[in-house]
Formats: sequence, structure tokens, C-alpha cells
Amino acid sequence: MNMEDIFSQFGDIFGDDIFGNFFGGQRTRGGQRVRGVRGSNLRIKLKLSYEEIAKGVTKHIKVKKYVPCQTCHGSGAKDKGSVQTCGTCGGSGQVRRVTNTFLGQMQTVTTCPTCNGEGTVITAKCTTCKGEGRVYAEETVSIEVPAGVLEGMQLNISGRGNAGERGGPPGDLIILIEEETHKELQRDGLNVVYDLHISFTDAVFGTQIEVPTIDGRAKIKIPAGTQSGKIFRLKGKGFPGVNSYEKGDQLVHVNVWTPQHITSEEKAMLDKLSHSQNFKPHPDKNEKSFFDKMREMFS
Repeated sequence: MNMEDIFSQFGDIFGDDIFGNFFGGQRTRGGQRVRGVRGSNLRIKLKLSYEEIAKGVTKHIKVKKYVPCQTCHGSGAKDKGSVQTCGTCGGSGQVRRVTNTFLGQMQTVTTCPTCNGEGTVITAKCTTCKGEGRVYAEETVSIEVPAGVLEGMQLNISGRGNAGERGGPPGDLIILIEEETHKELQRDGLNVVYDLHISFTDAVFGTQIEVPTIDGRAKIKIPAGTQSGKIFRLKGKGFPGVNSYEKGDQLVHVNVWTPQHITSEEKAMLDKLSHSQNFKPHPDKNEKSFFDKMREMFS
């Protein structure tokens, strides 16, 4: 229930006069009584790629929902002459009753049972919508998605849900955001993470390599002697914050690739190099050297 529904209960009990005096209005919209039944909200899922999330996008999607009947223009009546003022409530949509009690007369106001508070009745229903004022159809909806949205975030478009019955106001369209899986990148909040695998020789001598980003590809320099587990940061290559100037970075995690198959000549060369102090781990690191691991693997 919204505030209009809550205040309408006061109107049903005490009458619209006291509701208007104390709350500054009546249960009307635009000076006229609201007809029909409000349409329900509609929830859909929308999948977006990393590129679409990073830049924002306008999506035109087809949605199956209730739309106003084009034959009767949402009234539910066969023609204008088929809509008549309710004879029970006289068009007010309410029925007033006076009850005698030991305290005196008590007046109650209830919704008219004949017209359900609409103030009018339909004598001949529209043949297309059977009097509902709406039909089930497909409609194209344009959705403006801001940059930086997150998985699970919901966007609300007022009035684009299911149409109401007999000219009632429409519901809202609620869009649930889903992220498409990227084949190379992973998202971590506003940051983007990429696992970079380089060879042992590239880690020793250094190299320049291209890495994928959400904006295309970028070149990074791998310094000589780079250790496995090193993280390089590409400033501003992440996702923007929703409706903010904040922007994340891309984090490149370096992994030194260990070969799984080597020749006897390669094994001899590596065994010779393993005795060099330059290929030993740092003294304060309690770990095996690269060549010790290689020797154990191929022994």
C-alpha cells in the first residue's frame, strides 16, 4: 500500500469531506476520480556485457505484457454510450450509510459495491478485451542503462509495467541487471582483474606484452626479474561508479608458467643453471628455487 491507499481508508470511514479538510485533498487524481484497477509491476532480467556496463547503453527490448486495448482505448466499453453513471452511488463511487446508536447517529462511507468505486458502470463490454480495457501483447521498451551498474542491481521505470484494467494507471517496469561472463576478465567491484601467464625467460629478461581490457587492448612492460604473483595496476581501466566520478583500475596478476615437458638437453642446461647463485631464491624466502621444482618434476 502507498500513502494514497492508506489515506483512502480514512476517506472510507469518515467520508471524503473530513479527508479533504484534514489532509488537503481527496482520493482523486488530477481533479477526477481515478477509474479502473492499477496494473501490476513487471520484472524482467537484462544481461549486459562488460563493455556495455563500462560505457552505459540504451537497450530496446521486446516485452510481453498487458497494454491498453486499442479498440476501446482502455475503457472496456463497446462505445461511449455503454458507459453510464452508476445508479447506486450517483457517480461518487461511495455509499453513505447512517446508523442510529445510543450515542446518536453515526455515518459511514464505503466503496460502492455496484461500480467498485469507479462511479460508472459498463452496459456493453468491448468485444476485443472482454471489458478489461487491456490485452496481452508485445511492446518494445527503451531502457537507459547508466554506466557502472552492478550484478543484482534493479532499475525502475515508472508506468511501463502492465496496463491497468478499465483505464487504471499502469504498474512499473523493474529491470534486474545481470552480467555476462567475460572470457578473459573478471570483475571485482569497480576493478577489473586479469591473470597474465608469462614464460620463465620473459620473467628473467623482461618483455612487453599486450593485455585485454574493457576498452580494447593495452601494452604493459614486464621488467626483468619480475616475480610470480606480481600485480601491475592500469590506472582508470576499470568500471566507473554509478552516477559518480569514481573509476576503478585494472589489476594484472603475473603468473610465471612452468613448462611440463622438456628435452634432455633442456634439462641438462637447467640443471647447470640451478647451481648458480643468481638462480637461487632470496635468502629470507623459505621456498624452493625454480630449478629445484623443475628437478623434482622431471626426476
